[in-house]
Amino acid sequence: MATRDVILDAAARVLRERGLANVTTKEIARAAGFSEATLYKHFRDKLELMVAVLHERAPQFIPLLQTLPARAGTGSVREILAELATVCITFYRDGFPMFASIFSDPAIVAAHRERLRAQRLGPHLANEGLAAYLRAEQALGRIAADADPEALAGLVLGACFQHAFIAHFAPEPRDDKEAAAAFIAQLRL
Repeated sequence: MATRDVILDAAARVLRERGLANVTTKEIARAAGFSEATLYKHFRDKLELMVAVLHERAPQFIPLLQTLPARAGTGSVREILAELATVCITFYRDGFPMFASIFSDPAIVAAHRERLRAQRLGPHLANEGLAAYLRAEQALGRIAADADPEALAGLVLGACFQHAFIAHFAPEPRDDKEAAAAFIAQLRL
């Protein structure tokens, strides 16, 4: 396995366990079995490493959203939305320790926002990708003509975020797939 991949795997594990603010690059490098200098050969800083973890070691949320519009007309709308919701809930749940660290410091938020902007990425793309899929399904007559794709996208993704948040407080872990399917089944499409 390539050094960068080993570092990303270790960083994903450590960042999810402890959050961005509570871990150093030295600790991440140690967890990966490398020196801190090796880590810096692949990543400018801890924030760049965290962004790479979110994009490369997170559940396949972003790739799924990018391919979603092309899936219009294939399979059941509810099944596709349940698949998306499952991945989304897992992404948000696993990402919360990192997200909390980002939002705990205005400088980190600003740096993260700038890095996402430079890479033409950001959380708004989730809403846009899902809304594009819903518009395509609407054009095929598989979603009500009077439905608002942007509002539905916000509803689905917001509910997934809230489910993931609440899961951190639940005494027993909940199954993301079951929760996603139950939520999607309640939607009036």
